[in-house]
Amino acid sequence: MRISLNWLRELVEIKLSPEELAETLTIAGFEVEDIEDRRTWANGVVVGKVLERQPHPNADKLSVCTVDIGAEETLNIVCGAANVRADIYVPVATTGTYLPNIDLKIKPAKLRGVPSNGMICSLKELGLPTDLDGIHIFTPENLTLGSDVRPLLGLDDVILDVTATANRADALSMVGIAREVAALTGGKLSIPQPENVTIAQNTGNLTVKIRETQACPAYIGTVIEQIKIAPSPEWLQQRLRSAGVRPINNVVDITNYVLLERGQPLHAFDKERLQSVAGGENLTVGVRFADAGETLKTLDGQTRNLSTQNLLITANNKAVALAGVMGGEETEVHEGTQSLVLEAALFDSVTIRRSSRSVGLRSEASGRYERGVNRAELEIANNRALSLISELASGVIRQQEISDTRPDPSTWSHSISLRLDRVNEVLGPIESEEETGELEVDDVEKILTALGCELVKDEECTWKVKVPPYRYRDLEREIDLIEEIARLYGYDKFCDTLPDKAEAGYLSLDQELLRKIRSYLRAEGLTELIHYSLVKPGEDQQIVLSNPLFAEYSALRTDLIAGLIDACQYNIEQGNGVLNGFEIGRIFWREEEGLDEAEMLAGIMGGDSTLGKWSSGGREQTLTWFEAKGILESVFRQLNLSVEFQPENRDSRLHPGRTASLWVRGIRLGTFGQVHPQLRREKSLPEAVYVFQLSLDALLNALDDDELLVPKFQPFSTYPASDRDIAFFSPVKVTVSEIEKVITKAGKGLLDSVELFDEYRGENVPPGQRSLAFRLIYRSSDRTLTEAEVEPVHNKVREALVEKFGVSLRS
Repeated sequence: MRISLNWLRELVEIKLSPEELAETLTIAGFEVEDIEDRRTWANGVVVGKVLERQPHPNADKLSVCTVDIGAEETLNIVCGAANVRADIYVPVATTGTYLPNIDLKIKPAKLRGVPSNGMICSLKELGLPTDLDGIHIFTPENLTLGSDVRPLLGLDDVILDVTATANRADALSMVGIAREVAALTGGKLSIPQPENVTIAQNTGNLTVKIRETQACPAYIGTVIEQIKIAPSPEWLQQRLRSAGVRPINNVVDITNYVLLERGQPLHAFDKERLQSVAGGENLTVGVRFADAGETLKTLDGQTRNLSTQNLLITANNKAVALAGVMGGEETEVHEGTQSLVLEAALFDSVTIRRSSRSVGLRSEASGRYERGVNRAELEIANNRALSLISELASGVIRQQEISDTRPDPSTWSHSISLRLDRVNEVLGPIESEEETGELEVDDVEKILTALGCELVKDEECTWKVKVPPYRYRDLEREIDLIEEIARLYGYDKFCDTLPDKAEAGYLSLDQELLRKIRSYLRAEGLTELIHYSLVKPGEDQQIVLSNPLFAEYSALRTDLIAGLIDACQYNIEQGNGVLNGFEIGRIFWREEEGLDEAEMLAGIMGGDSTLGKWSSGGREQTLTWFEAKGILESVFRQLNLSVEFQPENRDSRLHPGRTASLWVRGIRLGTFGQVHPQLRREKSLPEAVYVFQLSLDALLNALDDDELLVPKFQPFSTYPASDRDIAFFSPVKVTVSEIEKVITKAGKGLLDSVELFDEYRGENVPPGQRSLAFRLIYRSSDRTLTEAEVEPVHNKVREALVEKFGVSLRS
């Protein structure tokens, strides 16, 4: 917001220079982005009177003027403005004057052979916005020739461009900034309090009926007649220009002035035009949401296509303004306006923000409503505007109608408990002249009182702090008051101490294990992937969002496999081949007792991992089930984790005969399997694509074991091994892992390793069985084993297999 220091000085006592005030505000959290010193724009420009105007002898569009600036001699000035004439008072830039806005230094010159000693200025040349062409002409009232023009044009001012934080809605007004400056500097406030307006009979044809009371808790409609539309007085125009607002006419300027002064948006409707739109003499002003497909032409001349999010002001249920954003063109105040309906209202901040965003229109009014307008000063701002309209536009107030559903005024403020010990605990010590200290009772009371708070002591160092109504939105908790104390006391006055000793950082065990898992998976040729947690709705146990941005992303994922399959399909469609990747992420689901979530590790494999395909004639090599399983086994082996694979058929997306559940120490770890042929065809995937999904919590818990985390030295045996092969017919339902467990248990002590090297099904194999062949390696760390030592152990293995599974030994 642009802050005029001249205007601000009328509201609060200021003893600081503009630069010092800007620094004070910035340190307190109100960043001053720019200091615009207007005093330099017209330094050397004085009031002059055109005594005579003659046409230029050598140019049709130039004039030769004799100008009196109160000096001993008159000036001869060549002027190109069409509106220059004799007997007018004008701003004159004398020789030597520098005009920074047009980067021009005035020097004696000859224009088409005629000498010119100065320049008669327009407002644009002095840096002021205007719609008029030509030089500026002063109203001849008490003007002194040769006097400085800056006080007459509002150029004896300094403008601060202040940015307020989003929580400080009160700072979007001159009164709000004045209160802040008073609290920071101790200056005396002089905020004008308008008198209550008087309404002679309060009878008329206006009715206010608000349908959406939550969106519009208060609405004041006032009928004003006998209006005389005219330009605003110079002081009002100057204040609007200093704030970057273009003056229009006295009524519109007054509503803008009150907006800047009090932060309360107002809107003036032309009453006759309202009646014309409404289609009758009796007016019922209302507030409702727009119907789909409804349109409204706003003051900027654009026709807006409205949605059900747009809040409207209506006259007899016909839209006349976009509530809290911008008025309608059909009912705007114009030169022929004779009566008004002045609107002063409160609107819900969320409603206005949605309405403004939906039509892509943001105004000074909507910016204030979005942050929150002070509900306690609605009547004050309305009375201020009415008194100015009566004074400057000769308006007579005929009727006022009010719809008010605000809570009781006693609830507009609230009390917060504040403890001095907590203040010092959060803010820390302060720097004094000799040594560090703490904030005292007097410091806290002085600061909070300056902010407009009322303090009542509960105990010696505890207060009940009553927050002023204009700060009810951002002062809600004890920590908010502590922040205000630090801000006004000065952040630079607190000690900037560091901890005595810094402790070296480290990774937690879970973080270290996650990094290892990631590196092992990458080493196996898998690329790490990241997907959105939001997916399409429609699955069982899904958690659906109540306010999604898009329908396609309106639910939380219940597993990672679906996203990996879609990513694989997308890669193939883009010509990048089959995807080999893994993802670590959270899944979410709904249970009877509530909502739950878990961290998961999932992956997809199916691409040819070879670097070149010359050895296969340029063809892709299909990944087998055992090769895909081997990738997982390799990772588990590096983690020193023994994982058991068991047949499973739970997931309909996976091949019923090529799916396994993974178990570690009796705890289910996850699932591994081949994508079902039907799903593979639907997604246009290659013949063999494999996926896995593991519970990361279960995996990390299994790895949280000192025997796995702390490597133990195991010497290599220097003695030769003795190997034996064993072949037998085994029932198909008996898994290899079960057989290996029995072999390992029976050969414990001498058995070093077990390896399956052959499987056969077909001719000469009994039905329902398969032929398996294992190689058993026996070894001792302290001697060479003899036949007499190995044979009893090997026979024990054979007997255990026959006893446990009823196998038919072939060797």
